[in-house]
Amino acid sequence: MKLTGRQKAALLLLQLGRERAARVMSQLDVPEMEELTAEILRMERVDQKLADEVLEEFYDASEMGPGLGGGVMYAQHLLEANLGREQAESMIERLQTSLAGHSFEFLQQADARQVASLLDGEHPQTVALVLAHLRPEHASAILAGLPTDVRGDVAHRIALMERASPDVVTVVAESLQRKASTVLAPRELAAVGGVKPLVEIINRADPTTEKSILEGLVERDEALAEAVRSLMFTFGDVVLLEDRAVQLVLRQVESAALSQALKGAGPEVRDKILRNMSDRARENLVEEMEMLGPVRLSQVEEARAEIVQVIRGLEESGQIVVRRDAEDELVA
Repeated sequence: MKLTGRQKAALLLLQLGRERAARVMSQLDVPEMEELTAEILRMERVDQKLADEVLEEFYDASEMGPGLGGGVMYAQHLLEANLGREQAESMIERLQTSLAGHSFEFLQQADARQVASLLDGEHPQTVALVLAHLRPEHASAILAGLPTDVRGDVAHRIALMERASPDVVTVVAESLQRKASTVLAPRELAAVGGVKPLVEIINRADPTTEKSILEGLVERDEALAEAVRSLMFTFGDVVLLEDRAVQLVLRQVESAALSQALKGAGPEVRDKILRNMSDRARENLVEEMEMLGPVRLSQVEEARAEIVQVIRGLEESGQIVVRRDAEDELVA
């Protein structure tokens, strides 16, 4: 008779005695308790030879000890004994993916320009793999330092990347760490992909880099570029903010930048901003806009980017909530 992991665990509990079994059960969460209890209820009579084999298997596993063995096989063996093969494999996969990010820990505090230099000449897929495992703001600065013709290709690969083999991640990380010893200053050494991580990277880039990346994406995959744009917060999305959030933003924006940003803005955006200002501030802003006259498009884009950065900063600090157009309404 072939037993599942849960059946083995239940059979083991039966042989531990009530007190020991109760102490083990107290360490489990409710779903695990229910699953094991169900298995125990199903076990009316069990062949003694089979029970001895389960006990011997557990004894062998415990004899290995964390100090004498380890690794994926040992961890999976222990999990299978309690959760079954399917759940054990799923948990191991999640943990390996999580731990893969630590492989590039030595790059997290390194200067972005030097990391860009380190990645110079590497295959775009390798660069994408590395950036997908770094903090979004750090990856954004590194992406900005890459050659213009490389950015779009790397961004495209990050967006299409779903999973990476832990073994591949380890090999890439070890190779770069050896190379880093000659490229990065020692004092600077310190300790997966998809559309969303790419959007987080682009959101932290300056307007020129942002434009370059999106143009590169359009050339390679127009549908993907549109998917990225739909998730990015733009100046026009200010209409999606709650009034209180708009008021917080306005407190951190200079009137000069605001007057330039509103040049050519749609009526909904203008109305959203103006009705969240005091009467006096509104009059001063309208007067300042009229006195400005024609403004270069580059100046308008720069002013809008400055305001968007303020919004993103407030969102990251938890002071405001940004609701994208496709998201559900917020409930108070």
